[in-house]
Amino acid sequence: MDIPIAKLYRDWNSFSILGFIMYKGIGVISWEFISEMPKDGMTKGGIYPAIIGTFCLIGGSILFAFPIGVMSAIYINEYTKHGYFRSFIQLMTSNLAGIPSIVFGLFGMSLFVNQLGFGDSILAGSLTLGLLVLPIVIRTTEEALKAVDDNFRQASLALGATKLQTIQRVTLPIALPNILTGLILSIGRVSGETAPILFTVAAYFLPKLPSSIFDQVMALPYHLYVISTSGTNINDSRAMAYGTALVLILIVLILNLTASAVRRYLSKKNNIN
Repeated sequence: MDIPIAKLYRDWNSFSILGFIMYKGIGVISWEFISEMPKDGMTKGGIYPAIIGTFCLIGGSILFAFPIGVMSAIYINEYTKHGYFRSFIQLMTSNLAGIPSIVFGLFGMSLFVNQLGFGDSILAGSLTLGLLVLPIVIRTTEEALKAVDDNFRQASLALGATKLQTIQRVTLPIALPNILTGLILSIGRVSGETAPILFTVAAYFLPKLPSSIFDQVMALPYHLYVISTSGTNINDSRAMAYGTALVLILIVLILNLTASAVRRYLSKKNNIN
């Protein structure tokens, strides 16, 4: 079977970039680098606050986007009829998915930071990132629900179950493995975004851990941007930048592998049942 040249070229570029970052960053990775606070204008020490801040933003955005996205997709697919209104919602969702992330950042700053008074905080950043990935969750969940055979729904309704009971006990369990695809894509998108957190939560240098959802935090994407472009001594912090990039890649990889493992487990469980 012939492999397209474009796919080979794309895969080669991906592996080349990953290999280069690993080559440059692996020597920086140590327990001290992961567990210590940054020092001396971020040219020494570690990236522990940025790691914690990244996990806070990932967790907060997913807690906001995933339930709302899944419920929105259920409403669109299970309750709305085929027609203009449904097509309009799907069109708007697709348009939102294509909006540049910096627009979400400006919107988050205007609404969450200024209008609602959250200030530069984990809450404002998480809500902004949640809005950013909400269209992804909605569309992937909608496609997962469409893939469920209507015979399962009809059989459940024929046995006397209500529509809500059918969704809870039949449709969602079958679609859940594919719904987790949206979660995996969302984690990858949130982890690497810089523009939205730049306006809503990210701190330039904050060598301490947050104590509430109204605190600012450092985050790996913004930290990487800062020490690569505008740090106090870019040459001295260059190695730290590669190490930060490698840690960010590893975090995304571990989270994606965990979600994929859960997805495979649920798929096998459904097949067995």
